[in-house]
Amino acid sequence: MSSVEVADRAESQPAARTALPDPGEQVPKLAWPTVALFLAGAAAFVASTVAYLGGVAPVWVPIVVNAVVTFTMFTVVHDAVHYAISSTRWVNGLFGRLAVPFVQPLISFPSFGFIHIEHHRHSNDDENDPDTFASHGPVWQLPFRWAVLDVFYGTYLIRKIRGRPKAEVAETLVCVAVSVAGLIVAIMSGHFWTLAVVFIIPQRIAVVVLAWWFDWMPHHGLEDTQRSDRYRATRTRVGMEWLYTPLMLSQNYHLVHHLHPSVPFYRYTKTWRRNEEAYLDRNAAISTVFGQGLDAGEFREWKQLNGKLGRLLPVRMPARSSSPHAVFHRIPVAAVDPITADSTLVTFAVPEALQDQFRFEPGQHVSVRTDLGGEGVRRSYSICAPATRAQLRIAVKHIPGGTFSGFVTEHLRAGDVLEVMTPAGSFSSALHPLHRKHYVGLVAGSGITPVLSILATVMELETESRFTLIYGNRTKESTMFRAELDRLESRYADRLEIRHVLSAEPRHTPELSGRIDTERLTRSLTGDLHPGSVDEWFLCGPAAMSTGARETLIQGGVDPERIHLELFTGFDRGDSPARDHQSATVTVQLSGKRQTFGLAGGDTILESALQAGIGAPYSCMGGACGTCRAKLLGGTVEMDQNFALGRTDLDAGYILTCQSHPTSPTVSVDYDA
Repeated sequence: MSSVEVADRAESQPAARTALPDPGEQVPKLAWPTVALFLAGAAAFVASTVAYLGGVAPVWVPIVVNAVVTFTMFTVVHDAVHYAISSTRWVNGLFGRLAVPFVQPLISFPSFGFIHIEHHRHSNDDENDPDTFASHGPVWQLPFRWAVLDVFYGTYLIRKIRGRPKAEVAETLVCVAVSVAGLIVAIMSGHFWTLAVVFIIPQRIAVVVLAWWFDWMPHHGLEDTQRSDRYRATRTRVGMEWLYTPLMLSQNYHLVHHLHPSVPFYRYTKTWRRNEEAYLDRNAAISTVFGQGLDAGEFREWKQLNGKLGRLLPVRMPARSSSPHAVFHRIPVAAVDPITADSTLVTFAVPEALQDQFRFEPGQHVSVRTDLGGEGVRRSYSICAPATRAQLRIAVKHIPGGTFSGFVTEHLRAGDVLEVMTPAGSFSSALHPLHRKHYVGLVAGSGITPVLSILATVMELETESRFTLIYGNRTKESTMFRAELDRLESRYADRLEIRHVLSAEPRHTPELSGRIDTERLTRSLTGDLHPGSVDEWFLCGPAAMSTGARETLIQGGVDPERIHLELFTGFDRGDSPARDHQSATVTVQLSGKRQTFGLAGGDTILESALQAGIGAPYSCMGGACGTCRAKLLGGTVEMDQNFALGRTDLDAGYILTCQSHPTSPTVSVDYDA
């Protein structure tokens, strides 16, 4: 399917008429209502249990109170799975592990998270969604299914156990062992009834209610899957919010959760009201609390009768850098953090006065320069942050004997100042909130850095698009941004799929063991990634892998214009025949000034400009980064190689000055264009 066909399809469908705004709710530093819910639940559980054991409370008190506690603790676990409790990753893991024993002590928090993410990814898909056990089926069976939903979760996990990480499996086995041991001790000591009253019976009651309210009520009777129509794979129930919102802990707005999983539960209502018109334009599934289905028009009439108004806020697309061409500025370092044993994340504190100049498009890079021992060192690094955030960060892979990477690893500290060039490069695609595209990233090693920026930005801005990332590394430990990718996959489970291909993990899933090579890519092209199902491809990694993948894609029928290739260095073409390049007179416009100089035969425009004392922007000098991009105003040139400019740039007259040799007596270029 061509990009034109995709755009036409989006234009013709009512769901695409209005762009879905972002939820307006970023993950808080700490979601205090969720923390309070956990603390209140834990305190209530202890109080009711102690009161019963002390003979103060009758048997019904711990059954009722602890059932409510199990119900509320599920929301804590639920938000922790989606990293909605805190922007600090480990806080979510902590609260998830503390709360999950109240809900289901036989399954570890990571395993519970895996099962729940599978539900998000495959909602209403009977073959792949574990929760259809509770939402689809004969009516007479459903109450019995609700009572044993967690047992079904266990069987589902066993079927998938071979593909799960060893640490997760070990943690689940520990949970099983501790739970079974506790049950045996309770039976042998004559305290089984006590255990049943304070935990087993309340937990069974809560599981039934959870399956009823979290699975059946939002999903039953809906035929669309998360992939076919994510606005009709689950529903919102409206009416009597004063009662049902606190009673169901906001799960009457379950649609909001599936569209924006990282929004904390207590902000669902606010998010719904913010985006209401956008959801209605997309024919979202809505019903009243009594189960009456409403289409968009009927809901508007219902809302008018109830005197409630919604509002819609527009999507704000990120702006480009205001700098006409790449320029160096002195920028302080905000933080230096290790990512893996051999890579480091460097975050810059861009001064407010320069923030407009350092805005960037996803996939762009910056050049970094510093003076080491009197010798200036310049390197280019991709920006690995979403373009929607005012954050500039790069990841530096340590190269044995590498001058700059060694400096970063051993000496660079927060507060140091580096010279950083304003963003450059064109390894990107024009994004739009109305797009409904399928992107695929083929990356290896540090090639993840620009694609991470693209992936995160696409997921946030294009709410109808999906992304498949195939990421090659040696081991899990050497995988850059593994934790951040896990977080993104949890947040955008229905639209983002990440396949980790590992070459040195003997126990890794067989289908994903090895390298991203021609054989693996060819299989994908004849399978779920056939050319007609993918709109754009992003390739970044070692030059041989990236260029080989490009050739394989083209041979497999992919339009070259849909393939975006990023190389960190120029690609060696081998023994290319020598060419006779003529001398010329070159005029350069840079920073509003025009300068003319002579170019000797064989030199490139960039080389001659630098020899003439003109501070033209550059980085890799190999035709890979695009920093030296300029517009050809007059004359003709021939480029040695080009891995940075797409057909649109070439048609508009742009060239890479580091690769361009004049083929006419005079040439004029503009770096400011």
